[in-house]
Amino acid sequence: MFQIRHSRSLVNSINKLYSRQQVCGFKIDTDRRNQAAQHSAKSNKASYSIVDHSYDALVVGAGGAGLRAAYGLSNAGFKTAVITKLFPTRSHTVAAQGGINAALANMDEDKWQYHFYDTVKGSDWLGDQDAIHYMTEEAPKAVLELENIGMPFSRRSDGKIYQRAFGGASLGFGKGGQAQRCAAVADRTGHSLLHTLYGQSLKYDTDFFIEYFALDLIMKNGKCVGVTAICLEDGTIHRFAANNTVIATGGYGRAYFSCTSAHTCTGDGNAMVTRAGIANEDMEFVQFHPTGIYGAGCLITEGCRGEGGFLVNSKGERFMERYAPNAKDLASRDVVSRSMTIEIREGRGVGAKNDHIYLQLHHLPPDKLKERLPGISETAYIFAGVDVTKQSIPVIPTVHYNMGGIPTNWKGEVIVHKNGEDQVVEGLHACGEAACASVHGANRLGANSLLDLVIFGRACALNIADISKPGQAVESLPEDAGEASVANIDKLRNSKGSIKTSELRSKMQHIMQNHAAVFRDGPTLLEGCEKLSEAYKMQEELKIDDKGLIWNSDLIETLELQNLM
Repeated sequence: MFQIRHSRSLVNSINKLYSRQQVCGFKIDTDRRNQAAQHSAKSNKASYSIVDHSYDALVVGAGGAGLRAAYGLSNAGFKTAVITKLFPTRSHTVAAQGGINAALANMDEDKWQYHFYDTVKGSDWLGDQDAIHYMTEEAPKAVLELENIGMPFSRRSDGKIYQRAFGGASLGFGKGGQAQRCAAVADRTGHSLLHTLYGQSLKYDTDFFIEYFALDLIMKNGKCVGVTAICLEDGTIHRFAANNTVIATGGYGRAYFSCTSAHTCTGDGNAMVTRAGIANEDMEFVQFHPTGIYGAGCLITEGCRGEGGFLVNSKGERFMERYAPNAKDLASRDVVSRSMTIEIREGRGVGAKNDHIYLQLHHLPPDKLKERLPGISETAYIFAGVDVTKQSIPVIPTVHYNMGGIPTNWKGEVIVHKNGEDQVVEGLHACGEAACASVHGANRLGANSLLDLVIFGRACALNIADISKPGQAVESLPEDAGEASVANIDKLRNSKGSIKTSELRSKMQHIMQNHAAVFRDGPTLLEGCEKLSEAYKMQEELKIDDKGLIWNSDLIETLELQNLM
């Protein structure tokens, strides 16, 4: 598709003029980037500049999982790069409110074994118990590591980390009552986590390629040897060679019309491994959070119910007492979402259309709301026009989390099933919502998400340090590396269809919303599959108005749609 010719003289000339180089909105030390060689490539339709890089380790995605992996790798001495399509602290982890589970036993006689039991039970007994064992046993250590590097957890009066109650958390293997296991930074835990880990990654000289969109994995004889990406600012194509690649690109919540996920959650990493011939796992396991703001989809944390809030129907009843007499409003999310949907279907919903439920907080002291849930008060006012000290918040079950993803073991290594056994894909790890170590099974417990990010981002770094050493020779890329990526971009830029990306994306999202919701049955799913198949074929008729390469949001949104489809 393209021919490469070396042009190192240009790079050398630039290096003589500038000791540092300005690329895509941030400064790069050219020496520390191995004086990346710049090339030019030509297709039959357009010219593309190609830039090559070489690293010990490469992380794709800069949310909680990606930054924890990057921090661990850089701290261990690996020359590490992070590719991210948006600024790290804007990653979707920033929206995580409630907290992170760990059996610290600061509020009660909690044990990691109780956390293990709750997670296995909450997964509908479909979680990988080896991975759950590792996650829950390592949780206290991982949270204290975060505290030691500066994460400002909310505190008790004696200085210990404050922990709140969350759904599905119990003592005594389900027989000892509600556990307070969720460590938090008020209701802005994800925000604090991202800033802490980003700072630590910079401390250890991690290279960040900010506003670069990852395109495809580069595979060589079954081994992952790198990644291709496009710089959004200037349209250059970048080929990253690395001994170890970590996929941490987040979930695929934007496959649905109404979800709590950011618009950037488009399953990029899941699509990349699929194109590389690696199957994803458990993609049907999609969690609906009970409390997304009606009409907006914005998340209202489970921490609201952990602090004493409760759900009511049109009769003012605390209906969860009927569905889960013991846990009540702190039952696991799948139970609460199904219960809310039943209430609405049976005519006990609230509002003009009786199609949602109320979350009541106004019975709580205003000082408690201000201290423990400051962000929620603001969010409810902005997106629902509600003063939580006086009014209830309109909520509805909303797509929130993807339990499925890239199959991994508890070390974060990507695995494929061949000849009756799991085999590791050399050079490739995955963590976070993009991955599926199967610690969540068919349903994730609240506050186990941030724990998943931290534990398995950390596990990827630890495992890479065990199997590899900093400074090892990086394997050369195949001669045709990136050719398919460039061909796809060229095809999209020169497409002459009649369907806009936004129109097809909306069609896909409504199909998913209507045919793969909280309650599913065979005929509905079959009809949805047929409609999605038709929508998939419509990609051939897509139309992109912007033919350029510089800040081409139309092109990037089309690439994201391809990934979702």
